[in-house]
Amino acid sequence: MADQVKLYGVWNSPFSCRVMWALKLKGIPYDYIEEDLRNTKSAQLLKYNPVHKKIPVLVHGEKPICESMVIIEYIEESWPQNPLLPTDPYERAMARFWVKFADDKGPAIWRAFKSAGEERENAKKETLEMLRTIEERAGLEKKEFSEETTLVLQT
Repeated sequence: MADQVKLYGVWNSPFSCRVMWALKLKGIPYDYIEEDLRNTKSAQLLKYNPVHKKIPVLVHGEKPICESMVIIEYIEESWPQNPLLPTDPYERAMARFWVKFADDKGPAIWRAFKSAGEERENAKKETLEMLRTIEERAGLEKKEFSEETTLVLQT
């Protein structure tokens, strides 16, 4: 696929970063366009993501793809070299499960830094619980999620 690849994102967004990592791990050249979401959203962002009007947006050959995990699935299917996920269907499902878990629980990390008082303490507890769950349940005591070397943790 020789079409130009562009990524609209924000440097400190974990969702933009996960797409950047996938592109880099796959060795896919791309142009990065930094969005300034504190001010007016760019006309390009609104054109390419008129539904949610948010980043990240991957544009491949003038076709926009939105939402970080949808983008990563598109990258995986479009450029099969250097797989990001295990080949085994069960292991692939488990990798997706843990990504969803982190997406659901991850905002507590931000609240732990950005809030104060009781809200901060609750966010810290939730963050520690999330990290313990990942460590205990995701196989980190073995230091691997998968037998294969993929985007998921491998030692």
